[in-house]
Amino acid sequence: MRAEYLFQQATALLAPTPLRTERAHTALLYGEWLRRQRRKRDARTQLREAHESFTSMGALAFAERARLELRAAGEETRTGAAGTGNRLTPQESRIVRMAAHGATNQEIATNLFISASTVEYHLAKAFRKLGVTSRRHLAAALEH
Repeated sequence: MRAEYLFQQATALLAPTPLRTERAHTALLYGEWLRRQRRKRDARTQLREAHESFTSMGALAFAERARLELRAAGEETRTGAAGTGNRLTPQESRIVRMAAHGATNQEIATNLFISASTVEYHLAKAFRKLGVTSRRHLAAALEH
């Protein structure tokens, strides 16, 4: 596949450089792509590297994104969404966090490369799991 070849090329070109952020971001994108290709074992290697790198750099938003992808690829990580435990799926958690920060369904869909109806579906499931009825209550539900 052309995409895989390009990811491998980017990884090889960035490996000897001091560009840690770019290496971590490439590993994250490659891991996300591998997971979507149903190659979870390969994805976990890339996502673990991205998670560790972003965490060590203090890039918490990217570290969280990598953590959620790792979890979706079948690997549990040490930290989780406060108070939600294992109730929300990784995709639900990602969508709920974005909605709690004011993103519209269309903005969330665009960011996650999914349809707006998929966002609505996950939000409805998350609302039931969290026991909330509106977006205004999402942030508080995530804290508990």
